[in-house]
Amino acid sequence: MRRLALPCAVLVVLGLVVASLLTGGYDIDLHSLLHDPEARRMFLISRVPRTLALILAAAAMAVSGVIMQMLVQNRFVEPTTTGTAEWSALGVLLLTLVAPGAPVLVKMACAAVFAFVGSVLFLSLLGRLALRSQVIVPIVGIMLGAVVGAVTTYIASSANLMQTLSAWRSGGFSSVVKGTYEPLWVVGVLVVVLYTVADRITIAGLGRDMAVSLGLSYRRILYLGLAMVALATGVTSIVVGFLPFLGLVVPNLVSMVRGDDVRSNLPWAVLGGVALLTVCDLIGRTVVAPLEIPASVILGAVGAVIFLSLILRRFVRGGAVHA
Repeated sequence: MRRLALPCAVLVVLGLVVASLLTGGYDIDLHSLLHDPEARRMFLISRVPRTLALILAAAAMAVSGVIMQMLVQNRFVEPTTTGTAEWSALGVLLLTLVAPGAPVLVKMACAAVFAFVGSVLFLSLLGRLALRSQVIVPIVGIMLGAVVGAVTTYIASSANLMQTLSAWRSGGFSSVVKGTYEPLWVVGVLVVVLYTVADRITIAGLGRDMAVSLGLSYRRILYLGLAMVALATGVTSIVVGFLPFLGLVVPNLVSMVRGDDVRSNLPWAVLGGVALLTVCDLIGRTVVAPLEIPASVILGAVGAVIFLSLILRRFVRGGAVHA
């Protein structure tokens, strides 16, 4: 049964992907794809890029959550609970003010650099505070992100860029078409790199002293992990916007079932992220059709419920152990 679990999960995700390809305001089925050139053109220009963006963005956030939770040694951190996403938005906004016509790759690089700086700042802040509670750590990250977000909002309001900022923050896929999602392919490279260094990430998750005693360059792995998270967050923010809680919920659910081996958990984290985001997107596209609710709204509601459940579960377990 364990050998069949992963193939069955792949089949379920493929079914969701097919459902995403066939869902939309424009009726497209197999017959129209074969005989209607307009339907085929719409399918290739809109449906396929949107679904690929879903898959790649979900993989980016799931991988980012896996890395951050291992390096920070905290189950409740991910790019949207550590301020990383807000720092990437600030970087893109400042670049827009300085160079409004900058290419997408330049915006992506700027967002990644600011996200990396924000992640390093968050870890430095944690080192100075020496927090003991697992729950306080994401609260500190959320507070830091709120401060950065307030500064970003003030700058955007002063420069009449609130609409642009809202587009970055609303994680939706309605505007994704051919020619806009391609930067997300860098996520595939990140997944391959993470799989290559997965054992080192797992060892780094045991703590600095243990990692150094085993001969691992802890600082090098730390910065490599943060760089991958920053790049994934920056690219996702540029293309589709923020995707809250996905990087928190999926790695937690996977590790609860399979433990903390990054290499063996990586396929499950990617599949779980794709499944969760696709389901949220399908709900947003169908409940108010022909209008659409951004996937981030559905994801935020679902993720918040699971996040609270994880926190309550931690408190219950802590109380039981103490008793």
